[in-house]
Amino acid sequence: MCSVYKKSEYREIIDDVIKLLSGKHLDIVENFKLNMEKAAENLEFEKAAMLRDKINIIEKIGEKQKIILNNFDNEDYISLYSDGKDTCFQVFFLRNGKIVGREHFIIEDTFDTNSSTLISNFLKEFYGGTAYIPKTIYVPNIEDEALLEQWLTLKKESKSTIKIPIKGEKKNILVLVEKNAKTTLENFKLKYLQEKALYDNVLKDLKNILRLQEEPIRIEAFDISNIQGFDSVGSMVVFEKGRAKPSDYRRFKINTVKGADDYKSMKEILTRRFQHGLSEIKSIQDRKLEFSSGKFSVFPDLILMDGGKGQINIALEVLNAFNIDIPVCGMVKDNKHRTRGLIYNGEEIIINKYGSVMKFITRVQDEVHRFAISYHRSLRGKNSFHSLLDDIPNIGEKRKKDLLFNFKSIDNIKKATYEELLSIPSMDKKSAECVLEFFK
Repeated sequence: MCSVYKKSEYREIIDDVIKLLSGKHLDIVENFKLNMEKAAENLEFEKAAMLRDKINIIEKIGEKQKIILNNFDNEDYISLYSDGKDTCFQVFFLRNGKIVGREHFIIEDTFDTNSSTLISNFLKEFYGGTAYIPKTIYVPNIEDEALLEQWLTLKKESKSTIKIPIKGEKKNILVLVEKNAKTTLENFKLKYLQEKALYDNVLKDLKNILRLQEEPIRIEAFDISNIQGFDSVGSMVVFEKGRAKPSDYRRFKINTVKGADDYKSMKEILTRRFQHGLSEIKSIQDRKLEFSSGKFSVFPDLILMDGGKGQINIALEVLNAFNIDIPVCGMVKDNKHRTRGLIYNGEEIIINKYGSVMKFITRVQDEVHRFAISYHRSLRGKNSFHSLLDDIPNIGEKRKKDLLFNFKSIDNIKKATYEELLSIPSMDKKSAECVLEFFK
């Protein structure tokens, strides 16, 4: 389908194309930035994001047009942009007169630290952790220049120089690097605002749907994973302010449950989770530490169970045993095992399947499943292979392999007679009797 433009809009597009072909990409970028800022202020985040993407494309075109130098030295160009709170450092890597790469680093809460101090500190961090140091490093300003040059030269084992260009093409490149740093920081903050608006609305909607007292800032979700009842594991994922918080994820190997019993397994991991939490809280209070210093000491505002009423009741039973009051919410599945709503306080709540709350719940579901399965795979990797034969007395690795080789499957072994079992060279009377007894 063709887009329809007003005459004035069409003229504006043609003017921008002419400017771009004439090398005046900076004029277009400045205009787009103004429009992007207006869109962000008006909470038109989609429009702002579209303009941001256009700016990135045009700036890349501008860089390709501009930076082809006559010299063939290896040089790094480093500049920064601060907005009064945070700072973005941008590094351009020039090799043989052309940009071969660039990196950016955002440092939060730099506030009113002067730029020369920031650049000096950045150089120490950046080149302290890299194997390669170029012949020349260009910066807009710096403190302790001579000292840093000595340090870089010692590390490089050949001369490395820091230069502050005043004019000319080197200065122009640094100006471009600073503009890139500014755009990067603005894009970072725009994306943050977009995500914050989205997550804030999701948590408000979730609070209203469940009629909670407060927004569920911290949400914990739990899942059990096993294969045919073996190597059962439990996993806990955490979302804070709508975002996944992997540093707080926890894994549990099921210790007290034999076979595939998701309810008992869930009861075990929830019991361990809150038992650890209460123990840590007491220790933290006794030692006057921060609550965040423990692995389990921060409790959730909402527990999200992948199952329905059965899993909710298990969670409530565990919480009641510890005298802990936390809302517990479960999921209602349709006949295709897809979530269609939530269960809370015994009431089924249907949710718009295209809405932000459903998307958020699906994301939490997917994450807890992914984390549980990844843990289960790692255990299976360590344990190699587990079958029912591993649980039969007097059946070791050799006999297990021989039984599977000759009978092809567990079902065929179950049906085997005493004589058929004894026909396997590695089997004796006692081991054959153990197999028959196990499958009786």
